[in-house]
Amino acid sequence: MHIEQATTAELRAQLADLHEQYDALAAKQLNLDLTRGKPSAAQVALSDTLDGVLEGQYRAADGTDARNYGGLDGLPEARALFAEVLGTAPEETLVGGNSSLTLMYQVMDFALREGLRGAESAWGNNAEVKFLCPVPGYDRHFSVCEYLGIEMIPVRLLESGPDMDQVEALVAADPSIKGIWCVPRFSNPTGCVYSDDTVKRMAQLPQQASPHFIVMWDNAYAVHALHSGAPALANISSYARDFGTMDGIFQFGSTSKITFAGAGVAFAGSSERNLATFKAHLAFQTIGPDKVNQLRHVRFLQDAKNLQAHMSRHAALLQPRFDAVLSTLEQALGGTGMGSWTAPQGGYFVSFDSRPGLASTIVDLAGKVGVKLTPAGATFPHGNDPEDSNIRLSPSFPALEDVQASVDVFVLCVKIASIKQRLDG
Repeated sequence: MHIEQATTAELRAQLADLHEQYDALAAKQLNLDLTRGKPSAAQVALSDTLDGVLEGQYRAADGTDARNYGGLDGLPEARALFAEVLGTAPEETLVGGNSSLTLMYQVMDFALREGLRGAESAWGNNAEVKFLCPVPGYDRHFSVCEYLGIEMIPVRLLESGPDMDQVEALVAADPSIKGIWCVPRFSNPTGCVYSDDTVKRMAQLPQQASPHFIVMWDNAYAVHALHSGAPALANISSYARDFGTMDGIFQFGSTSKITFAGAGVAFAGSSERNLATFKAHLAFQTIGPDKVNQLRHVRFLQDAKNLQAHMSRHAALLQPRFDAVLSTLEQALGGTGMGSWTAPQGGYFVSFDSRPGLASTIVDLAGKVGVKLTPAGATFPHGNDPEDSNIRLSPSFPALEDVQASVDVFVLCVKIASIKQRLDG
């Protein structure tokens, strides 16, 4: 029954029953966690043969000894392999250490303090520096901006991607806006895939914005589909070459959710000119990345076909977890008016929107009976969700039975909070 159609007596009776269930759960002293989108132990085990894959053969295809210094670009065969993931050319691709977040931070810091085109181009020369942040979005993107003192402007995230009418109007009106964060395929947390039109308009954005504007294209889930029919993402590089805007696009990815989360390979793609200036900046920080790890990843993954087969094995482990969350939400909350949620076809998250004003209460109720959820507001800049409604669910890491137990608790808390709000109103 829809919550707005139930009588006060019906709601009070239902709430009393829900409180009994809640008290019973509290007595169980649960210790469950749906907070972060980490791969499970079974997922990382899919790549255990990385250990020893080189069999003592440390020479790259061009004869480079991967054990030694040098190679700020990364190994040529690694650049070629991961260029296929990004949709860039190998010469437009840099392969680094294990963290794409590190590369993203380095690009942002470089553009802010030193400038992509010399000191006069540094964003920091301006009295204000602002960045567009599609919401709900990725909390670590927001943390980078907050740490660097960059003002964040939320923009609406639609099923097709950021609201481009809003984005284009903002950049046209405000020259202090210097970029936008994007997670274009299976976006964190909604799971949306940017439409072809959105990708095209995003590639045009550097022409419409202030000088040295950059699109931070974090394609973290480029190959992370849950099934073969999941929607593809248009290649932003193809559009950018047509528009002459490659200097305004930085793309990122990693193998963190492909092989070992803490020992993978990160990569970035942009124009050759951007990469040349960025490498000059990196040269003061490092003599070169871990090329041994790059080489073993190339030997393990081999090519795009083998990479896809490997990701199918990931999907087989993830799909039951997503099915548990989505089927439980539908069975327990479908048609009740107590919330809405996304049904992603890839990535690592389900985005849930409660009735306005209830996300913090739901997270608190779940925590009190031993189920940890991502803090309410985490998917908005500064942790401030104006509607207090969005909650990110991360079902990848726990065992399947723990995912089911966690989502059972979650829907119970949603019901308690929703009915209590309705009665109090």
